[in-house]
Amino acid sequence: MDGWILPAIAALVLWGIVGILQKLGSNRLGANALLLWVTIGYIVMLPAVLWRSGSWDVASDAWPLGVLAGTVNGLGTWLLFRSLEHGAKASVAVPLTALYPVVTVVLAFVFLAERLSLREWLGVALAVCGGALLSYERE
Repeated sequence: MDGWILPAIAALVLWGIVGILQKLGSNRLGANALLLWVTIGYIVMLPAVLWRSGSWDVASDAWPLGVLAGTVNGLGTWLLFRSLEHGAKASVAVPLTALYPVVTVVLAFVFLAERLSLREWLGVALAVCGGALLSYERE
């Protein structure tokens, strides 16, 4: 078995658990407090990341991109928490927001001039259809 598969499966399981914890947390704490505690959770994980890291040499023009990525990620996380706080079902909101790679593919096509094959565009279309089916609820 390749060395990447077990961490990928572990991430899948952990992120599944996270979806439930996000709903429970947003119901009990609210979006603002939950974001604070999630951030503290990241800080708790920092020693493990530092211990497992290789080189910390970062080009001086690269760190603003990291800070911007973290800021956008935090904003997206907070908005998901707000959605859950305002009554969204975890089984709908979490998978719907997990479709962000579809947005990444489209943005990469538009802003990075990446070429996409017909198969990749079909994947985007099917993912959008899957998201629509996941988000549909009967009245």
